[in-house]
Amino acid sequence: MRKPATIEHLYLDFDGFFASVEQQRDPRLRGRPVGVVPYEGGRTCIIACSKEAKAYGVKNVMMVDEARRICRDLVLVPQKPDLYRRAHNALLAEIASVIPIDTVKSIDELACTLDESQRSDPSGLAMRIKRTIRYNIGATITCSIGFAANRHLAKIAGGTQKPDGLTIWHPHLMPGPLLKVPLEDIPGVGRRMAKRLAGHRVSTTGHLLELAPKQMRAIWRNVTGERLWYALHGYAIESPASGRAMFGHARVLPPDARSLDAAYQVARLLLTKAARRMRRADYYCSGLMLWLRFYDDDWSTMQRLPQVNDDQAVLAALATMWEQMRAAVGPKVRVMRVGVTLCDLTPATARQLDMLLNDDHDRQKWEAVGAAIDGLNARFGRTVASLGPWLPPAGGNVGGKISFTRIPAAEDFQ
Repeated sequence: MRKPATIEHLYLDFDGFFASVEQQRDPRLRGRPVGVVPYEGGRTCIIACSKEAKAYGVKNVMMVDEARRICRDLVLVPQKPDLYRRAHNALLAEIASVIPIDTVKSIDELACTLDESQRSDPSGLAMRIKRTIRYNIGATITCSIGFAANRHLAKIAGGTQKPDGLTIWHPHLMPGPLLKVPLEDIPGVGRRMAKRLAGHRVSTTGHLLELAPKQMRAIWRNVTGERLWYALHGYAIESPASGRAMFGHARVLPPDARSLDAAYQVARLLLTKAARRMRRADYYCSGLMLWLRFYDDDWSTMQRLPQVNDDQAVLAALATMWEQMRAAVGPKVRVMRVGVTLCDLTPATARQLDMLLNDDHDRQKWEAVGAAIDGLNARFGRTVASLGPWLPPAGGNVGGKISFTRIPAAEDFQ
């Protein structure tokens, strides 16, 4: 396996992306501690915060009451997912004018492969990117950039100096800078894995680097541990391409939508959105998962399906599952969060009809109905037709919610 002798990758991470986009949009928020929340009013949590809020100790996924105790001047702003999507696309266009983008890792992270000229002047390249963002988008949106021999090390490097940082880890300097990084800040070492590593007397990054590749494979119980070893030791290794595993949506419910009846209507909308995404990507599913979070408990179930992608099939399954849930938990529970996931996917080109279910007749009729509905909604740029009622809850953003891992498409907001 090749071990680069120079830096080959750039990793860029926007600082407090959602909150900084809000500050760029509204000058009154600039320089103030900002917390982005799912909706106005009620007991909820911070889903993203600005660097000013972080300086007080406010963190993502912190309850608003606790955040306000830490920072009395915290300004709460309801999420605007479509705004973040448009900001993401604008930023990508500006960065691509400086350097080709290799991989968009999430809505606020991207990676680039360096050519020979870029490897010779990483500081100059980083400054050109930062200046382009500052003068063409706005000074409020900043980014932290890391350079290293591979993408994994570049990501770690970029996280060591935030916000608005620049870190260059040349191979001849390694592993010195990496030894200063806390073990829990290494991508691939989550809370559960940190506990497992502690059982093997690994409590620091230095201890981790002392392990052999096969030891890490045994601890992780799969090839991921061995791949991480090679990445941390500076080898040219990239993550394997991942296939589509599922389509799903979830939502924290506003206070007036926490009854079972109101939550069911939200679940229907989320599932319809997920089915639309699945059809656009040319997939069918064979399973539906439903989960709910109550004030003091959780509930989840899964139902097998024939290979389907139309709204009637998945909504009928949801109705059955909802009645099972209602019978199990009773009618008076309050729902804090609801989520639906279409799983066990099959590409449309590999779908097999089930003659025992009369798929060649009934199912294809419903698919034709779905195609007609999708066409109408695409034509008008919003939901003008749906199977059943379409009544988004207060705050909207059904299926186009704030996301750190998926970049919403414009169609998600129809």
